[in-house]
Amino acid sequence: MSANGSAHYAASKHGVIGLTRRATVDYADDGIRFNAVCPGVIDTPMVQQAGEDNAEEMDRITAGIPARRLGEPDEIADTVVWLCSEDASYVMGQPIIVDGGLLVQ
Repeated sequence: MSANGSAHYAASKHGVIGLTRRATVDYADDGIRFNAVCPGVIDTPMVQQAGEDNAEEMDRITAGIPARRLGEPDEIADTVVWLCSEDASYVMGQPIIVDGGLLVQ
């Protein structure tokens, strides 16, 4: 789960944020909102398999997350549900980072 050699991955993530921001400007007059959900390391079967393959690396990753745990899929789903609700009606063009504080490290 190393980030080395993954420039293409980083470029695609930045592209999604740029597209989100541009689409917000282009479609705001039509009442369409765009936001991007940016999850951190989430406890999914793919991550569980990686942890089984390299438990030491998973321990290092988890220790680097301020929340000291992996995220749960429901935490991402709850964020999406909130963004789709009227409670988030003024949230537009934003990357919503759901990562247990990883990005601020």
